[in-house]
Amino acid sequence: MSLKLPHRYQPIVFGALLSGLMSFVVSGVATWRAVGLVTDFVEIWISAWLSAWLVAFPVVLIIAPFVRRITNLVVKPSNG
Repeated sequence: MSLKLPHRYQPIVFGALLSGLMSFVVSGVATWRAVGLVTDFVEIWISAWLSAWLVAFPVVLIIAPFVRRITNLVVKPSNG
């Protein structure tokens, strides 16, 4: 049995995954630059990531339609 959500949830799932992964990577780099590889680095990173994700997720959901429109203005449609 596989869990498949209805297609209408695609933008929310996409936004959650994109914002989660991007905020994870960026907060890791920022944490490393700010504190270095200290003994409690992972705990500091996870805390920073959760805070960042709380902001990033709704921001991605809000700005994604605008970014799609801008992208469609600067990229030719495919011929297929």
